[in-house]
Amino acid sequence: MPVIGFHNSHEQVHPSVLLDAVRHAEEVGFTAAMCSDHLTPWNPRQGESGFAWSWLGAAMATTSLPFGAVNAPGQRYHPVIVAQAIATLGAMFPGRFWVALGSGEAMNEHVTGGKWPRKDVRDARLLECVAVIRALLAGEEVSHDGLVTVDRAKIYTLPEQQPALIAPAVSVATARNGAAWADGLVTINQPHDKLREMIAAYRDAGGLGTLALQVHVSWDPDPDRALGLAHDQWRSNVFPPPLCWDLDSPEAFEQASAHVTREDVTEAVRVSADLGQHTAWLQEYVDLGFDHVYLHHVGVEQRAFLDAFGEHVLPQLGVTAPFPAVAVQR
Repeated sequence: MPVIGFHNSHEQVHPSVLLDAVRHAEEVGFTAAMCSDHLTPWNPRQGESGFAWSWLGAAMATTSLPFGAVNAPGQRYHPVIVAQAIATLGAMFPGRFWVALGSGEAMNEHVTGGKWPRKDVRDARLLECVAVIRALLAGEEVSHDGLVTVDRAKIYTLPEQQPALIAPAVSVATARNGAAWADGLVTINQPHDKLREMIAAYRDAGGLGTLALQVHVSWDPDPDRALGLAHDQWRSNVFPPPLCWDLDSPEAFEQASAHVTREDVTEAVRVSADLGQHTAWLQEYVDLGFDHVYLHHVGVEQRAFLDAFGEHVLPQLGVTAPFPAVAVQR
């Protein structure tokens, strides 16, 4: 039975409004949640940039949902700081937090003034960060000299259950590489054949744990409005790697998407006014093997979407409460 979660987009919604939304998501039947961790929105029209870690404390204290976050240690975040943040949420909310650790995007990371590394260097830096974070969460004192530097770091407030460290991936190669260190895999909606390849690559390489999927959706009772919402808010998010990794500002994404049509957006967003169609699409993802599916309604207003999906979509999918997001011991 699937876990259907609510994705909280800090790039689009003010954090106080988003807090109300995730509370309402629990009320209408969503059984998990996750959030983005961005310094900037994807385009100027989105216009928000709430700090995910502050918000997570408030959201987890005022709901009973398990939560995940996507984070990029190594440049904007030192891995020791990330480890301390993970440890504190894990200690306060046992079994309810996981984090996906990725190699980052220039739009968020360039602000430190450091060079934006090549992808192979970013991947190597991520592996160093994961090793540092795991050791700190195990209670070790850590010193490290490499692509990141750590001097005698130790975390004193530790969780009894180590939160899962998940591999975020949008390519087959990244999914395969994540199998060496991750406690699960999370990706975004893509063509089914691509998703099957990613799952196979992760599992064949020995990847363990939960398979999770973030699905971008746009719903409104008016089909034209549903498509217009998707085009207005998410046309800057249709680009595959490496472009989406290397553009360095909301304005750059806006310029790159100037010629993206309304129909083009449907390649990245599941757009329909028909709740039965949305249900069928989500069931297809469950049938592919995803244990957790997180819905991101790309419009700014969330309540109508939450009410409609809570009443008409979640019951058709047999939604259940998730098992605890506890790390696989390696």
